Amino acid sequence: MGKLYVALGILVLCAAGSWGGNICTTRGVNSCKQCLAVSPLCAWCSAEDLAQSSPRCDLHTNLLQNGCGQDYIEFPTSTVTILEDRPLSNKGSGSSTTTQMSPQKIQLNLRPDDSQIFRVQVRQVEDYPVDIYYLMDLSNSMKDDLRNIQNLGTKLASEMRKLTSNLRIGFGAFVDKPISPYMYISPPQAITNPCYEIGETCLPMFGYKHVLSLTDEVTRFNEEVRKQSVSRNRDAPEGGFDAIIQATVCDEKIGWRNDASHLLVFTTDAKTHIALDGRLAGIVQPNDAQCHIDKDNFYSASTTLDYPSLGLMTEKLSQKNINLIFAVTDTVVGLYQNYSELIPGTTVGTLSRDSSNVLQLIVDSYGKIRSKVELEVRDLPEELSLAFNATCLNDEVIPGLKSCMGLKIGDTVSFSIEAKVRGCPRERQKSFTIKPVGFKDSLTVVVNFNCDCSCESQAEANSSSCSRGNGTLECGVCRCNPGRLGSHCECSEEEYNPSQQDNCSPQPGQPLCSQRGECICRQCVCHSSDFGKVTGKYCECDDFSCVRFKGQMCSGHGQCNCGDCLCDSDWTGDYCNCTTRTDTCMSSNGLVCSGHGSCVCGKCDCTQPGSYGDTCEKCPTCPDACTIKKDCVECKKFERGVLMEQQSCSRMCRDEIETVQELGDRGKDAVNCTYKDEDDCVVRFQYYEDSSGKSILYVIEEPDCPKGPDILVVLLSVTGAILLIGLAALLIWKLLITIHDRREFARFEEEKARAKWDTGHNPLYKEATSTFTNITYRGNM
Repeated sequence: MGKLYVALGILVLCAAGSWGGNICTTRGVNSCKQCLAVSPLCAWCSAEDLAQSSPRCDLHTNLLQNGCGQDYIEFPTSTVTILEDRPLSNKGSGSSTTTQMSPQKIQLNLRPDDSQIFRVQVRQVEDYPVDIYYLMDLSNSMKDDLRNIQNLGTKLASEMRKLTSNLRIGFGAFVDKPISPYMYISPPQAITNPCYEIGETCLPMFGYKHVLSLTDEVTRFNEEVRKQSVSRNRDAPEGGFDAIIQATVCDEKIGWRNDASHLLVFTTDAKTHIALDGRLAGIVQPNDAQCHIDKDNFYSASTTLDYPSLGLMTEKLSQKNINLIFAVTDTVVGLYQNYSELIPGTTVGTLSRDSSNVLQLIVDSYGKIRSKVELEVRDLPEELSLAFNATCLNDEVIPGLKSCMGLKIGDTVSFSIEAKVRGCPRERQKSFTIKPVGFKDSLTVVVNFNCDCSCESQAEANSSSCSRGNGTLECGVCRCNPGRLGSHCECSEEEYNPSQQDNCSPQPGQPLCSQRGECICRQCVCHSSDFGKVTGKYCECDDFSCVRFKGQMCSGHGQCNCGDCLCDSDWTGDYCNCTTRTDTCMSSNGLVCSGHGSCVCGKCDCTQPGSYGDTCEKCPTCPDACTIKKDCVECKKFERGVLMEQQSCSRMCRDEIETVQELGDRGKDAVNCTYKDEDDCVVRFQYYEDSSGKSILYVIEEPDCPKGPDILVVLLSVTGAILLIGLAALLIWKLLITIHDRREFARFEEEKARAKWDTGHNPLYKEATSTFTNITYRGNM
């Protein structure tokens, strides 16, 4: 993309040159060095016989067209040369040298106002050696904690063996400066026994003592810890920063290895003194960041040197590649989180009241350290500015970022870095260093500033071409001696002719030399100014008339060139007050403005309704985690959904997807979620954020989808239902008829019982039988 912009710039300038003007010809320069400083596209012709009407400072192609030979054209180009490039290692332990950053040394050749892009790669190798130095507060309030870490060495070694096969641990302790008002001095017994007033016995107060150098004998750690006793100081804050600086700079005493990760675990339940607090005890000498551990392993300069500043600690921790872990109680965790923001490579963990969770805290903190790669720059020349682009996961380029998070051991990340020069220093060669925080590996960048022209070395002093020796012929033009003027030094400042003033204004009727100079010998001699430098053929340019922002020219992020702000590589806008970097907008979840806004001039513009905060991280009305991560599951697991259609899946979803058969119980940091997809299937997943801050989505392999109907079962069911309904209807009809008949019969019987019949004789009625008498019958005799 950068090459495309350069090509477009060349085309535009070439077109401008064909119309009679471009940035090279309109700046009124009169020397090769000035020409090279105008633009990276400008070239200088040193041929003495160049036509008077042809500008010497012009585009390269224009100079060739105007008859300047290639051998006479000064046109240095910016280049990148790799001087040392060892391949990245795959494993730490077992190899003679471990390389985690590539390349190791490059050379930049830069001409003024030009830039070059180079790339670096960083890899967190597997099984890298680890040095852990445990620095403990031994004031009286940490008595319970001391008992609970007596077997820490064995347990820590057991856990860390899962991450590295090469572990060494050491131990040191601190209280505070053994001088009033930090220590008890009355009654006299309190000097040797600070716990005298509370009826206990404890050690005399000390600043810092080194107990055990780094060793792989974990049982020795346990033994030394069991030998320790607490002490007691007078005021609430401790002198822990004294101990940190000594444990950092005393390499030989502590035993830090070059090829190892360095972890300094700092445990306390109190605040700590900082620089200038020593004045309370009359200590005014600043901390010198030198090793002052005596033969008894005590800090000998505790009562003569002030506490170190945060800046001094940051510098020394970076030089020694040490990652600081603050393991502090919840009452002071906020303070140490503020400290960690000022000290790169520092993590903070909440320590329980009795330090029972210190083992898990160390393991989690180490995981956080190993899951992040952050670049830092040392000794950057003030003439250079750097712009970073990070390629972390899924080959996605994130502009303005120089760190990557959520990494696994073995992952490789890369950064593209654009170096742009803004001026020409007196020293034409300088160097600076780029390194990952906490790594020993680094990249050395040697910068050659191509500000000079090769033709300058062939300058001819008192040349006959310069009006009989009145100047030096340099790069095809005369550099006149004091008091002489003109293209060939043919005029003297003492000579004056009003007719010569016609050449000192761009058009007739306009002021001579823009009213900022004098016309002498047909050329403008610009006045000096307390504000800056006035330049140009007609004194029309200067370096102090650009717009200001908050009192600074070009906001302090650019250079003023003839009324225009030329912004540094990572700044833009008319005032150069708008940064193009986005690392200040990066939230803890790895998204720009938490995905709730856009980064404008280095600040988050929260566009999601209800979102607020420096990185739009607070949003009470925003969708919950399940709603947000649902789209990520859809695009990363099933390759569908809104994010897939918008082609923003890799940018919006940094989560790692793992397919499982069942969702396990991962504690309070896990959230179980369920939703229905477009096929009406139920998808179940779990959103989990591990100790390193990396989010993982555990998705059930197969969604619960409704099964299709069985035709035979449906046919039989329908037939059976019809039969059952018919039979039921028939039975109901029969039942109703029976009930109706019974009711009618009962009514008949009832009416019959109530009927009363009248008896009468029917004269027409004759009985059906007749009776006859035999007169002769006499019966039995």
